[in-house]
Amino acid sequence: MNASRPRPFARARSAAVLVAVVFTLSACSSADDVASSTDTASPTASHAPVEAVDLAAGEQDAPVEVSVSGDDGVGVTFREITLAPGATTGVHCHYGQLVAVVSEGTLTHYADIYPSGVHVYNTGDSIIEGAGYRHEGRNEGDENVVLWVTYIIPEGKPLAETDLSHCDA
Repeated sequence: MNASRPRPFARARSAAVLVAVVFTLSACSSADDVASSTDTASPTASHAPVEAVDLAAGEQDAPVEVSVSGDDGVGVTFREITLAPGATTGVHCHYGQLVAVVSEGTLTHYADIYPSGVHVYNTGDSIIEGAGYRHEGRNEGDENVVLWVTYIIPEGKPLAETDLSHCDA
């Protein structure tokens, strides 16, 4: 995947996604519980409504464990990736883990982790990629593929490693 400098709008949208995730995760109690605990839970009470917008959602059929370690900490990056028809991510691997949802289109994912070497992800499917293994995503369809991706990568490492000597065989 090509690393590019985020556009200001994309950066703001990523920050909004992070804020929405934090608010969504923290809003697990009823409205009555929030109202009665606002004064003690936060030094600054907010009377404005809080909105959360689900931008993409997917499910996994099995439990998911995310574990990434780094000597200098771990970075979390949210990214929207668009692959035009015929585009490819190129063969690469990751130092950490990646969690994604196909927001639009159909992604064909090539990797030795699949029994047939290939798996097709459709709109609404989620993708979990672990560290180290070589893989490639391709848009073999006739419409854009849009991925909402969260990278959990050791600090200082690239989001995607294209020097395959750093990847597992």
